[in-house]
Amino acid sequence: MITHWRRYAAELVGTATLLCAVIGSGIMAERLAGGNMAVALLANTLATVFALYVLIETLGPVSGAHFNPVVSVVLAMRRELAHHHVVGYVLAQLLGAALGAWTAHAMFGLDIWQWSAKVRTGTGQWLAEAVATAGLLFVVLRAPQGRAAPLVACYIGAAYWFTASTSFANPAAAFGRMFSNTFAGISPSDVPAFMAAQLLGGLAGWLLHAALQSPHEHST
Repeated sequence: MITHWRRYAAELVGTATLLCAVIGSGIMAERLAGGNMAVALLANTLATVFALYVLIETLGPVSGAHFNPVVSVVLAMRRELAHHHVVGYVLAQLLGAALGAWTAHAMFGLDIWQWSAKVRTGTGQWLAEAVATAGLLFVVLRAPQGRAAPLVACYIGAAYWFTASTSFANPAAAFGRMFSNTFAGISPSDVPAFMAAQLLGGLAGWLLHAALQSPHEHST
């Protein structure tokens, strides 16, 4: 049982720190970029990439460093995560995402409790989230042993720029960002469609991995 709680704590802390990095760097970037959205997005991207790499390296040995309900669900379906851990992982990730948003607000002197008014909707955004999440799951499942941290961080950094949605690729990220009316926010009414697209994308990424898996690789 103690081991289980260590796993959940790692997912909560990791997701909270990731969302704090995403939202906090967005606030800082917007303040310093002088209205230059490209510079703001670049700063936001770099902070996210660096934080993600460090978090996967440090917390991976404890919980696997999912920080993402889609990753947890797919790994459970692949029997790489015990089914009885899924609820605990997902709840820890969602709570961590909200805590990360509130911590970022506190650091920058903003109202801690707020709702985002930033509209992110439409078929292009939904397709972007499906593509981003499919790619993420593909990278997670294809990454050689010990290489997940740099590969996942690099992929997310690239997807910030090649997807129309700036690659949330994570239902917990969408959940946490709806609590922040800042650069990285998303309107609560737009979150369900993002989550649905992410789930479908994650399943597509798993199927693509399975289709390309050679007979010499571990079967799923």
